[in-house]
Amino acid sequence: MEYLFVLAVGLVAGTVSGIVGTGSSIMLVPVLVYAFGPKEAVPIMAVAALMGNVSRVMAWWREVDWRACAAYAVSGMPAAALGAKTLLVLPARIVDLAIGCFLIAMVPTWRFLSASNFNLKLWHLTILGAGIGYLTGIVVSTGPLSVPLFLAYGLLKGAFIATEAAASLGVYIGKTLAFREFGALPVAVILKGLIAGSALMGGSFVAKHFMVRLTPQHFRLLMDGLLLAAGVSMLWAAW
Repeated sequence: MEYLFVLAVGLVAGTVSGIVGTGSSIMLVPVLVYAFGPKEAVPIMAVAALMGNVSRVMAWWREVDWRACAAYAVSGMPAAALGAKTLLVLPARIVDLAIGCFLIAMVPTWRFLSASNFNLKLWHLTILGAGIGYLTGIVVSTGPLSVPLFLAYGLLKGAFIATEAAASLGVYIGKTLAFREFGALPVAVILKGLIAGSALMGGSFVAKHFMVRLTPQHFRLLMDGLLLAAGVSMLWAAW
């Protein structure tokens, strides 16, 4: 029953993250903690997130912006490995507070950048990718942080979903390798991650049917709602 519960929630989480680009960890980690315990939940989610990102890239393969992907991953991957090595060093409350404020502030910022026709450049992605990658190694998920980054770069809908997923692959590979080095990825944990990841993969392909029906205007409104909700939830967690 525990595995069936993980698969069911994973399918829903994969569908949601396939539409908005993030959210799978937020939905799935509490279930993994309940089913397998807190010590195994983070490395299991790291394996599952790898598979979820692979599926989103496969679903939107033709729309990946590989230059943006490379610019982000070249600094994000080693930074994630470094973050995993310093896992629990930074106070979780401070991290939650900073991320929450950033996400809420990004809603008017993104609107202003769009109105002024200003987009982030590739070198911006490299610099910001290092910071986000480092935080990704420390906490379970910083998916909402990469969302405004690629939106400000000018990507929408399928191109945004695919490029964010492809860029995040390098970050999660660095994090997973660090867990493996520390002995936190025994075969049993990897198998559990594969089970959870298979559900995320299925949800990503379900999400594509919803995404193709979204207009750019509705997509922007959806992302505003996501950023606000994620920011408030991070501030609530810090409080």
